[in-house]
Amino acid sequence: MAERQDTGRAHWGFLALFAGLGGYHLATLVFTAVTADRFAEVDVTDPPVLGPLLLLVFLPNVLLGLGPVVVSRWRGDGPERDFGLVPRARDIKVGLACGGLSLLFAWVLGVVLLRINRDTGSSLERIGALSGGQSVWLACAALFVFLGAPLTEELLTRGALWSALEHYKVPRYAILGLTALIFAFLHEESWRTISLFAQGLAIGAARMITGRVAASVVAHAANNLLPAVYLYVGAS
Repeated sequence: MAERQDTGRAHWGFLALFAGLGGYHLATLVFTAVTADRFAEVDVTDPPVLGPLLLLVFLPNVLLGLGPVVVSRWRGDGPERDFGLVPRARDIKVGLACGGLSLLFAWVLGVVLLRINRDTGSSLERIGALSGGQSVWLACAALFVFLGAPLTEELLTRGALWSALEHYKVPRYAILGLTALIFAFLHEESWRTISLFAQGLAIGAARMITGRVAASVVAHAANNLLPAVYLYVGAS
C-alpha cells in the first residue's frame, strides 16, 4: 500500500522536464561540435589520457537534473519539498528492495538480449578508454555512475515528469509506465530498451510506494552499483 504523497503535484513539472532535456541536448551538441575533429590523429593502440575530458562527458547528464532543480526553486518550494530528496529509513528499505528487483530484471533480460545482439559496445567501455586506465579518473567516473546519474535522471523522470503527470491526474500505474518508457529511451541504447524499461518499472515502483524521489534514487543507485564497480575494476 502506497503511503500518502509527501511531494506536491507540480504544475510546472513539464517546464522542468523540458529544461532538463533542453540542457542535456544542447550540452551534447556543443560537446560533439567542439571535439569532432580533435581525435582524427589519435593512435587507437596508444590513446592519450583524457581524464579531464572524461568529466565533461558527464556534463549533459548533470544538466538533466539541474533543470528540475532550478525550476523547482523558481516556481515551486525547492527540490526537497517538491520531490522529497533527503532519504528516510523507509526510502532506503524500499529503494534497496526495488533496486535488487531492477538488477534481477537487468540480469534476466540481459542474458536474453545478449543472445540476440552480440555487438554491444558498452558506453562504460568507452568511458574506461577515455580514462587511460588512471585510477583517479576511473574513480570519478564510477562515483558519478553510482550516485550522480541516479540523482540527475531521477530528478528528471521520477521528479519533474512524474509530478507533472500527477498534476494532470494521470493514473499512477500509467505514470509508472510512462516514466519507465522515457527512462529507457533516455539512455539511447536501442538493444537494451526492453531491459531498461523493465528496470525503470522496478525503480519507479520505489517512487510510487513511498511517494518520494529519494526512494527511486536509492533504487537507481543500487541498480548502478555493479556497473560502477565493473567500470572501475574492468578498466583499471
